[in-house]
Amino acid sequence: MSNILTSRKQDYAQWYNDLVIKGGLAEYSAVRGCMVIKPYGFALWENMRDQLDRMFKETGHQNAYFPIFIPKSFLSKEAAHVDGFAKECAVVTHYRLKNDPNGNGVIVDPEAKLEEELIVRPTSETIIWHSYKNWIQSYRDLPILVNQWANVVRWEMRTRLFLRTAEFLWQEGHTAHATKQEAIDETRQMLDVYATFVEEYMALPVIKGVKTESERFAGAEDTYCIEALMQDGKALQAGTSHFLGQNFAKAFDVKFADKDNNMEYVWATSWGVSTRLIGALIMAHSDDEGLVLPPRIAPLQVVIVPIYNKDEATTQKINDKAAEIVKELKAKGIRVKFDDDDTRRPGWKFAEYELRGVPVRITLGARDMDNNIAEVARRDTREKESIALDKVVEQAEQLLEDIQMNLYHKALTFRNENTTRVDSWDQFVSVLNDKGGFVAAHWDGTAETEDKIKEMTKATIRCIPLDSVQEEGACVLTGKPSKQRVLFAKAY
Repeated sequence: MSNILTSRKQDYAQWYNDLVIKGGLAEYSAVRGCMVIKPYGFALWENMRDQLDRMFKETGHQNAYFPIFIPKSFLSKEAAHVDGFAKECAVVTHYRLKNDPNGNGVIVDPEAKLEEELIVRPTSETIIWHSYKNWIQSYRDLPILVNQWANVVRWEMRTRLFLRTAEFLWQEGHTAHATKQEAIDETRQMLDVYATFVEEYMALPVIKGVKTESERFAGAEDTYCIEALMQDGKALQAGTSHFLGQNFAKAFDVKFADKDNNMEYVWATSWGVSTRLIGALIMAHSDDEGLVLPPRIAPLQVVIVPIYNKDEATTQKINDKAAEIVKELKAKGIRVKFDDDDTRRPGWKFAEYELRGVPVRITLGARDMDNNIAEVARRDTREKESIALDKVVEQAEQLLEDIQMNLYHKALTFRNENTTRVDSWDQFVSVLNDKGGFVAAHWDGTAETEDKIKEMTKATIRCIPLDSVQEEGACVLTGKPSKQRVLFAKAY
């Protein structure tokens, strides 16, 4: 595969693009900044989506759907919110086309101008809280625990497949509560759900933290996040959960009668992850040979590749044994494929399934049948082993768990080795330029210093870790007192 993919060391960004496209995950579309998610990429997203959906429902949430169009006036109701998204909004101004009288196709009908422009959904707080005003009258109507699976549009000028596109898929939870503490608890609970999913299913360790005021979601009082580290030493925000306070309730006048019949504003949260997680998955685990996918969310977990000779009886024997293994693996809930396509040679198939990151490959050949064995290969280490045929299913099942754990521990070791504590500006700059990764440093707590560091180094405060311990220190830039370290990194 080295002649198919650019190596990570040569050009990490190009390696990533090569892998997304040649690995069959996505491609660029005719619409600038948008992508086509291909079946293999969408199968990966479905596995992630379905597991997250189960976890949301286990915590009491229900799915709903709200319009993709938002009246422009809605975004004006919450000042910080409109400031945060104004430059990214796509705007619908007309509702009809007509044939060009000059014969040049279709044109916008100038007489079909909307009375009020519609914004194509960049996020749904405003349209949802307009609905919540009708849903909530009493404390008996609370809490509302709603999630939406949808697409959103944020007009990006510089795009990269999965990581940053003008349109992307995501889920957005929007909940309403009777008390501040209940809303805060919900915010933290959903952060934990995200962290559990990313660590246990994506095999990617994350750091849970809170964003600085400068990095908060527009309209939030607090933004919690999970941050992950990619192989090139850059950070990636893998999910966010926002405590919105009463900002949107006040903007849309959403009140409820409490148990004493006093009218109070509702407390709110929102939280979301997107197809950006696929980008994180690729950059955290894959190699120069192709994708490396954690078994729990891989579209295909096991592939069986036959190697036939010209003897029909042997071919039938291979097919029968493959069918038997497929049946046993499927009975265990394992996603398996028997690739008996005779238009492709086994060597091509080996390379293709490596490129696509299939965790386990089983090879059945004529000689294997004679010796009552099969070759079993694992994608993460590329190790191969001959296994007795009656042990193949058991071994494949065990390998899937071993690969899942190995990928997590490999990523955790990488993150730990690339998290550096520094106490001076020279150290700070040196680590960022020469090593990368997370840099744990003291910061004086001011937006001015945060902005200055970003301007000088392109590094941002990824989060203030929730497990950060209090310690006396001095800001690496200003020398002013600091009570705890924060995590800096260059990021996607």
